[in-house]
Amino acid sequence: MSGILDVPKPRINCSLLSQHINKPVCFVGRVEKVHPTGKTFTVSDGEGKIATVELNEPLEEELSGVVEVIGMVSNKGAIMAATYNMLREDKGIPFDLELYNEALNVIHDFPQHYPFEVAASG
Repeated sequence: MSGILDVPKPRINCSLLSQHINKPVCFVGRVEKVHPTGKTFTVSDGEGKIATVELNEPLEEELSGVVEVIGMVSNKGAIMAATYNMLREDKGIPFDLELYNEALNVIHDFPQHYPFEVAASG
């Protein structure tokens, strides 16, 4: 997974996981449950659907709230995280995952206006 941070990654939700198998992605969701081992956790997207995130190393911090995960989608549809960032919900203003999901739908419905993926050149 080296170099995953250096390539363009589409922002996706659970509905788009199956279309991005073995591809780098960016996923934003709310932490639902952390496995006792700390090596996996589940997140819900703006539609309330659940995705599993798998880590190479156990968590070293408490994980809660909204997270942005960058990783590869496995054959099983899990996100193999290269890195993650907790998004702070400061000043009492919660991150609106439903609105974020609507923005994702617009981006994916009109790719000609949001060309985030770069075609690989030989």
